Amino acid sequence: MRSRYSAYATHQADYLMETTHIPERKYYSKSEILNWATNNHWLQLEIVNATENTVEFKAYFLDSKLQKQIHHELSTFKFENGSWFYVDGQFFN
Repeated sequence: MRSRYSAYATHQADYLMETTHIPERKYYSKSEILNWATNNHWLQLEIVNATENTVEFKAYFLDSKLQKQIHHELSTFKFENGSWFYVDGQFFN
């Protein structure tokens, strides 16, 4: 999870696509990921809870209007061939 947060903060859309579980990649657009990553200023990652294959986190950022925002998500990951892949996420308000 930390590496994916860092990829958003450093605008590494290729890494984000590569670490998304292969069957799920069709639901994501590299250009949309890059757009969201670059239009926000990433401040901090807080891991709220983690289990064997889930991570609940809060990503703090400033949006394009410099308003503080929190992205709160419970992400599911799958371990395959020695690597972890993002499967999906449940968003909280």
